[in-house]
Amino acid sequence: MRKAFALFLCLLLPSGPAAAAPPTSAAEVVQARLIPGWRTAAGHQMAALEIRLADHWKTYWRAPGDAGIPPRFDWAGSSNLSSVAIHWPAPRVFELNGLQSVGYLHDLVLPIEFTPKAPGQPVAVRAKVDIGVCNDICIPVEFDLSAELSGPGGEVPAIRQALAEVPEPAARAGLSGFHCSVRPIKDGLHLTAHIALPPEGGSEVALFETGDPSIWVGASSTKRQGAELVAGADLVPADAAPFLLDRSRVRITVLGRDRAVELTGCPAG
Repeated sequence: MRKAFALFLCLLLPSGPAAAAPPTSAAEVVQARLIPGWRTAAGHQMAALEIRLADHWKTYWRAPGDAGIPPRFDWAGSSNLSSVAIHWPAPRVFELNGLQSVGYLHDLVLPIEFTPKAPGQPVAVRAKVDIGVCNDICIPVEFDLSAELSGPGGEVPAIRQALAEVPEPAARAGLSGFHCSVRPIKDGLHLTAHIALPPEGGSEVALFETGDPSIWVGASSTKRQGAELVAGADLVPADAAPFLLDRSRVRITVLGRDRAVELTGCPAG
């Protein structure tokens, strides 16, 4: 119910002080294409989804927050494709009337790494993509992508820059301690993470993911206690009751002014 209410508000409430005229079609708001890149040392094909948005419009991260719309990818029409890895650049956090959404403003280059079933052979990418784009209103957008990825290719600066913006592993960022505590609440659990990590600059935000898209994750609270970052969020399942959390699937992304850091798992203290 919380998630449905948040999405309803996203459709009705303006996302900023300047009101824009409603678009007549999604084509006026968003353009998308698949950019071929290069063959990696592991034999994978690196490419990217480029999404270009009209001014003041945004789209969403893999975990879109209270008021966002999650992106969906269907690669079933592809051939010679074993697996797909999406490398998400660090997103921005948007606050509106007590709701939090997470995503990208204006344009996005999203690196995608394709692993072929038959190494060295072309990968025929055929995908259906569903995203949400929002400004004063939200529009669901569906589009098809196709490309033949083969050969060594070459460096694409936009893809390389997007890869550089992917959150770095916490161990490389100077993590010296990490544990989590969980307590039941009326309609689920409250998860608190204690992260001994050097400050990332400016106001820090921790974003929680559980690995289960059916669990609603509330807006996080984040504060510094000495050398430790303490962050928490409510986790609410579909039946709105306490549940057993799989700590190994928890992922936390810490966003700061200078960089972003990702932690996986959530060990007990």
